[in-house]
Amino acid sequence: MNTTKINLFKQFLLEELALPLSAIALAERRSEDSPNLFGMVLWQYGLVTTQQLERIWDWMATA
Repeated sequence: MNTTKINLFKQFLLEELALPLSAIALAERRSEDSPNLFGMVLWQYGLVTTQQLERIWDWMATA
């Protein structure tokens, strides 16, 4: 992902899903090698629900 898309994605996570910055930072660290796994990392750590994970995938598919 390019910088602009990453910033928009973080804004989506903060505003639409109301995730704390600490959760986003954790997922960033754990998915550095594979940014497409970002949502899965959040889900694995129990930071998002399956419905929120679907919204993340939808956002990534359309952005």
